[in-house]
Amino acid sequence: MVLLVVDTQKAITNSRLFGFELLEARIRELIGTARVNGIEVIFVRHDDGAGCELTKGNEGFEIYEGFLPAENEAVFDKNKNSSFKDTGLLEYLKEKDESTIIIVGLQTDYCIDATVKAGFEHGFRMIVPENTNSTFDNEFMTAEQTYRYYNEFMWNKRYAECIPFEEALSMMKKHILVR
Repeated sequence: MVLLVVDTQKAITNSRLFGFELLEARIRELIGTARVNGIEVIFVRHDDGAGCELTKGNEGFEIYEGFLPAENEAVFDKNKNSSFKDTGLLEYLKEKDESTIIIVGLQTDYCIDATVKAGFEHGFRMIVPENTNSTFDNEFMTAEQTYRYYNEFMWNKRYAECIPFEEALSMMKKHILVR
C-alpha cells in the first residue's frame, strides 16, 4: 500500500478549490498517518511546460507547503495527466511489488481521473478516500458537481473504491499489522 499525493502544487492548491479546508486537513492527516504506519508517501508534480505557472523552476510548480515531502520520499514529475505516463512511477511500484494505491490530490477531473483509470488498467487496487481530491468550477459544472460526478458515479465500483475517510485511516492503521 502506498499513498500517492498528486499535483498538490502551490499554483493550484488554494481556497478556490471545492471544500479546500476539509481537503487540506484530510490530506495532511493521511500523510501523517501513512508516515506513522510505515506506508510510503509518493508525490507527483505536473509540469505544463514553458510559460505556465506549473512549470519546473517556477514557485507555483513546487509542492504546497502544507504537504511537503520528507527527505526520503519519492517525487515524480509528469507532463501528462496520468501519473503513470512516462514518469517511471509504474516501474517503481512494480519493482516494489505494490498492489494498492490510496490516491489524493488535484484536480479531480484531470490528473486524478487519468491516474485512477490508468492505475486500474495497470492492475492496481485504487482507493479514493472521501473529500481528498478537488477541483475548480468550470463552464459546465461547479467544482462540487464535478467532485460528486467522479467520486460518486464515475469511479466508484468501476475503477476505484471510493470510501469514507475514516475507513481509509483504518486501512492505513491496520496495514502495519499485516506487513
